[in-house]
Amino acid sequence: MIIRLLTGPTNDGRIQLLRYFFVGGGAFAVDFGLLYLLTEWGLYYLLSAALAFMTGLTVNYALSVKWVFHEHALHSRIVEFALFTAIGLVGLGLNETIIWMATELAGVYYLFSKIISTVAVFVWNFAARKYLLFYEKK
Repeated sequence: MIIRLLTGPTNDGRIQLLRYFFVGGGAFAVDFGLLYLLTEWGLYYLLSAALAFMTGLTVNYALSVKWVFHEHALHSRIVEFALFTAIGLVGLGLNETIIWMATELAGVYYLFSKIISTVAVFVWNFAARKYLLFYEKK
């Protein structure tokens, strides 16, 4: 059972969600770490958040197409990455809005704001990518 969860291609949405959770965790570690480093080095936190998010997005794509999603709705990897990025840009908008609202309006420390935003962005990214880019063709 564990071998099936961790290896081989699958179209089982539950297994993909589990794998995406780990991929998202890795991308989040890159994103969160870079956000912290850039901000602590003096970059404005919203600019840091955008740069860190885009780096995490690239890590997420590479791991997603390698391990999570077996089926590709598109033949062109360039177009696929462009749409993956477009979905990510919507996620970035959610990310920036939630971080800004939590930090500026609610007075939450920016790193905690990032954790809050991660939950919403995770749900958006998985659902949009699964159903728009990586679905099984009938």
